[in-house]
Amino acid sequence: MKLIIQIPCYNEEQALPVTLNALPKHIEGIDEIEVLVIDDGSKDKTVEIAKQSGVKNFVDMGHNCGLAKAFIAGIKKSLQLGADVIVNTDADNQYCADDIEKLIKPILNKEADIVIGTRPVSKIKHFSLLKKFLQKLGSGVMRIISSTSVEDAPSGFRAFSRNAALQLNIFDNYTYTLETIIQAKAKGLQLVCVPVNVNPDLRESKLVKNVFDYVRRSIFTMIRMFIIYRPFRFFAILAGLFFIPGALLALRFLWFYFSGSGAGHIQSLILAAILILTGVQVGVIAVLSELFSINRKILEDVQNRLKQQDLKKN
Repeated sequence: MKLIIQIPCYNEEQALPVTLNALPKHIEGIDEIEVLVIDDGSKDKTVEIAKQSGVKNFVDMGHNCGLAKAFIAGIKKSLQLGADVIVNTDADNQYCADDIEKLIKPILNKEADIVIGTRPVSKIKHFSLLKKFLQKLGSGVMRIISSTSVEDAPSGFRAFSRNAALQLNIFDNYTYTLETIIQAKAKGLQLVCVPVNVNPDLRESKLVKNVFDYVRRSIFTMIRMFIIYRPFRFFAILAGLFFIPGALLALRFLWFYFSGSGAGHIQSLILAAILILTGVQVGVIAVLSELFSINRKILEDVQNRLKQQDLKKN
């Protein structure tokens, strides 16, 4: 059983040595542990320091592509290196490395395909009250959208089985955390959350430079992923928002019409017709989008098989 711990890095020469030194050398149930550093266009000595610390596996992104691209590049490389389990952690030593054993245990026990480390958000001292509130709110919204029990949606401390890693597709350029949660449910992967500890802050977050910008990007990502993986539900809800008010207005007009005063409510009839027609059109889009979704699932199955064939060849 081979575990690969992947670490996306962008100018991490200060924090990376601390992170690498904390990684476990032996874990029960794991025969081999390797570290993979994904260099996302670092301009400092990140790679040199990683080599000095004994890291042998690297992915060179060439230039700064962003966390999401670096993450999926690491997943692909980890699979090529023969990983049975992949753990993703941050280069700033945010997550307690001793909890990696706890993180992968549900996968080793065949209880999960993806495991997310749940941070004690309310107890993290360097998180502002606003950030704590938004973290809780965002995770709550994600639970509703994804139909999962995820407790800490933005947590990047995650473990993936080989099967789950093969099925991952990341479309977002900003972050992978929200997208993989929605994908897990859509693809029938078992997702489990385990409580983990965090370390004192070594530096400010490079991903969340502005809380409100992060919230905006996260909302956009949630909506986009909901459309991609739950298209019928999304457009059906949207169709209902037009059709139901239109139908109520039409019933209102009919009430007045049969009461003998319909002539004064022609505007309601016109608006009702517009809303109902719009609702029907969006409903047609819902059906078509579901057909496209079925086609996407078939293509992803084909993609998964091609990935497995390529890995066997290598």
